[in-house]
Amino acid sequence: MLGLTSSAVLAGVQTAAGASTTPSTAVTGRDQIIVIAIAAIAALGLVMAFVFRRQVLAAGEGTERMQEIAAAVQEGASAYLRRQFRTLAIFALPVVALLFVLPGDWEVRTGRAVLFLVGALFSAAVGYLGMSLAVRANVRVAAAARTPEGREEGFRLAIRTGGTVGMATVGLGLLGASLVVLFFKGDAPTMLEGFGFGAALVAMFMRVGGGIFTKAADVGADLVGKVEQGIPEDDPRNAATIADNVGDNVGDCAGMAADLFESYAVTLVAALILGRAAFGDAGLVFPLLVPAVGALTAVLGILLIRARSGESGLGAIQRGFYLSAVVSAVGSTAVAFAYLPSSFARLTGAGQGVEQIESDPRFLASAAVIVGILLAVVILWITGYYTGTESKPTQAVARTSLTGPATVVLSGIGLGLTSAVYTTLIISGAVLLCFLLAAGNVSLALFLVALAGTGLLTTVGVIVAMDTFGPVSDNAQGIAEMSGDVDEAAARTLTDLDAVGNTTKAITKGIAIATAVLAATALFGSLTDTFLTAAQSAFASVQQVPSQFVLQSLGLQLNQAGFVISIGQITVPSVLVGLLAGAAVVFLFSGLAIDAVTRAAGAIVFEVRRQFREKSGIMDGTEKPEYGRVVDICTRDSLRELATPGLLAVLAPVVVGFGLGVAALAGFLAGAIGTGCLMAVFLANSGGAWDNAKKLVEDGRYGGKGSEAHAATVIGDTIGDPFKDTAGPAINPLLKVMNLVAILIVPAVVTLTVGESASTPVRLAIAGAALLVLVVAVYLSARRTSALDADEDDDDLEDDLDDDGDGSAADGPQGEERPAGEPATEITDGSADKASGKPAAESTSTSALAPSTEREPEAEPSR
Repeated sequence: MLGLTSSAVLAGVQTAAGASTTPSTAVTGRDQIIVIAIAAIAALGLVMAFVFRRQVLAAGEGTERMQEIAAAVQEGASAYLRRQFRTLAIFALPVVALLFVLPGDWEVRTGRAVLFLVGALFSAAVGYLGMSLAVRANVRVAAAARTPEGREEGFRLAIRTGGTVGMATVGLGLLGASLVVLFFKGDAPTMLEGFGFGAALVAMFMRVGGGIFTKAADVGADLVGKVEQGIPEDDPRNAATIADNVGDNVGDCAGMAADLFESYAVTLVAALILGRAAFGDAGLVFPLLVPAVGALTAVLGILLIRARSGESGLGAIQRGFYLSAVVSAVGSTAVAFAYLPSSFARLTGAGQGVEQIESDPRFLASAAVIVGILLAVVILWITGYYTGTESKPTQAVARTSLTGPATVVLSGIGLGLTSAVYTTLIISGAVLLCFLLAAGNVSLALFLVALAGTGLLTTVGVIVAMDTFGPVSDNAQGIAEMSGDVDEAAARTLTDLDAVGNTTKAITKGIAIATAVLAATALFGSLTDTFLTAAQSAFASVQQVPSQFVLQSLGLQLNQAGFVISIGQITVPSVLVGLLAGAAVVFLFSGLAIDAVTRAAGAIVFEVRRQFREKSGIMDGTEKPEYGRVVDICTRDSLRELATPGLLAVLAPVVVGFGLGVAALAGFLAGAIGTGCLMAVFLANSGGAWDNAKKLVEDGRYGGKGSEAHAATVIGDTIGDPFKDTAGPAINPLLKVMNLVAILIVPAVVTLTVGESASTPVRLAIAGAALLVLVVAVYLSARRTSALDADEDDDDLEDDLDDDGDGSAADGPQGEERPAGEPATEITDGSADKASGKPAAESTSTSALAPSTEREPEAEPSR
């Protein structure tokens, strides 16, 4: 083995570990006081959240009919989250048990497991707070629109609702991290791995489950309501309308809040792990100071977002965002120069080699934070450019509706692919800039990437406020339309607010993706630190040099010059295999999420069609739809679909790490981050462009509502719904969950690969068991799809076509809106198709899903 001994290998590992880790760090004296002050700022953020909440709840709730509709939405959303939390509890308990099995001292394992539960609880609390206030604010915004100052008051209530959730996100994230640093001091980064993992796991489930719920309801409502029945959106005759409004809250409010909270927590975890190596003692405090500045500027930004007379609501929101970004940049720079020393030599407890860096740490730290803030600004702009109603790309997608739905879909896909390239290059440029600032020191470069992430998250309070504004204004418009208790001026006000909210939802998705990629990149960097610590302990008991195969699986190489580390060297076959596997997991995860929406939406289509068919009085207003049936279908189907994506995120790194080694695991994470960034942006921007293209047509372009162009854009929007609100956003927590799982299992992988506890059979048995569970889960998920396809045999489908023509009760042209109160004409012989000059075989693609009249929905295996 090139003449090297086991002691030489140990010396090499110790040298590498010493260059990137530090044996001990302390938070005492001045630092302790600063951390206490940071915790106080976090508490202030929570107080401001309470103040904003009281302001919202003090507003009037409108008419009795509005309150009835809002109560139904509240009941549905609360029931869904309660059932989801019970499901999460079942999943979380085995994870806690597994955290105790991983290597480490008893105190570390106990602390990590307890903080896993704390992180999960905080993430769930943020999501629940966002949902619970949103379902109460929506009716107040609708009621405010009826007042003389309806536009300004409705805008204020919607943005204060978002401000409540934003400040709760900032306050809980910062409070949790600062208290852990205060109590655990040097062990805080290790303990916070559990905190971040708990937050990320819950956020992923809330993103996936909420996304399936909201888009299944949305797709089902649009397919039967707009396309088949020709009735407007949010029409009370559509049984899926309440579920659609519930979904806006559990998906866009609860899901997004939990997503950004875990980004906040995970970024701090990575920054503290890497900061300990690059900045020593200061590395445990400075990463907390930056978001503390952000918490204060978030309050300022939210308070200053006011709709001026004659100014668009979007302009007011963007002004508040840019103002908070500028103040955050100035404040973070001031904090850096006040807290950090002027040279690396004066940093205490930093890793080996850091003291030789000649640059000013104050300049590097503040520059990295500013890079992150600028990244947020640029991402805000480019996402708005590709998805906004005023942008040329979205207008081009709308224009393709003149040639049919196929060109709408193709143009949206092209837009998404192109925008993904430019957005990813911008994020990559920010990461590269951090590496250039570090002048070749990898440990410092990775810490600067983490600081850029904290810089981006200084705006998270305003970002969450912007995102929550969307579903609140959307729900307010829905409640107003369903109640019929608003005049034309109020309806126009709510339409304007909804248009602003639709844009803010689209652009905040881009920022959420950027935060996820930066957080995942920083975690990926901290993997090396975790590995070297574990390798140093394992090689201490090595009696002879391991084989070249074992060393390569660990990402180690031996040559004539001695020991070198090369975890991510692409020429190693296992790394390339891991890279491809990581990219494949992103595609599989996205496919599972979209398939889940398809299955759930199909079940809803069955149910809504059944109600229209069996309750003939729905269309003329003499009978009420059974809203609760559809809400229950959405709830059960979305929760049932959680298991497979969750298992994939947790077990895929286990399969690669224990099966192929640490080197392959590093490649796996790299492949997932790169592909995940591209895929998330593609899905989010394609869906956003299709959505706003539809709104452009609904505003009167290319024939307006009821035209063939409108029907084409409705199809594009229906395809885009699971893209932008289910699969795309769920990739964000997926990346962070996989990175955190990798960090947690690396010590166990190293222990079972080399040293006195090495056991190849045990390691491969763990990988095999995890792989078996994944294969079974994916197989069962695919079986659910085939069960829906087999729900009706060919004879049943032919009977439906013979009986109902197009499988629906529609009597108007496709996409044409029928006024409330106009009864539907029952179709029994395919006359609608004959009247339009089309054979029955050319009716809408959803017609074949219509169930037999004798069949009750409970018999459908799709649910």
